[in-house]
Amino acid sequence: MKENIFDVLMYLFENYMEEVIDLPSDSDIIHTELLEAGFESYQVNKAFEWIDSLSLNTDIKKTAFSTFRIFCPEEIIKLDIECRNFILFLELHGILNTRNREIIIDRVMVLDKEDISMEKLKWIVLMVLLSQPDEEIAFSKMEDFVYDLSPLYLH
Repeated sequence: MKENIFDVLMYLFENYMEEVIDLPSDSDIIHTELLEAGFESYQVNKAFEWIDSLSLNTDIKKTAFSTFRIFCPEEIIKLDIECRNFILFLELHGILNTRNREIIIDRVMVLDKEDISMEKLKWIVLMVLLSQPDEEIAFSKMEDFVYDLSPLYLH
């Protein structure tokens, strides 16, 4: 199969939604289900690591003031101008705070050999927001973007 880690994450998100962020004690069952669905063990393990590391980003602090983000060359290669602008747009409109922005960029960067399209970025943002406490409103707004219920750029 040609699936990648992102496909595994999407499968988990679509089938387990909120449970995927706090993988239940039956994660062995989920792991087996993913293997039976045709995903490779390496990809399943990497997807579980990706999810587990969402809770490890506690050292990134929120800021109460406006920040300016400069993307490094590796991030520029991974995130095209449309994706970078979208991240900044979400932050400007209060959907992302500085902490969540950095977690999203971190999670994008660990998806090695993965082309990040705008559509994939939206899903990554949604998964990160779901994993963060007290981000229900931001998650709801982002969900509208993912399911095309809101225009991409508000006036």
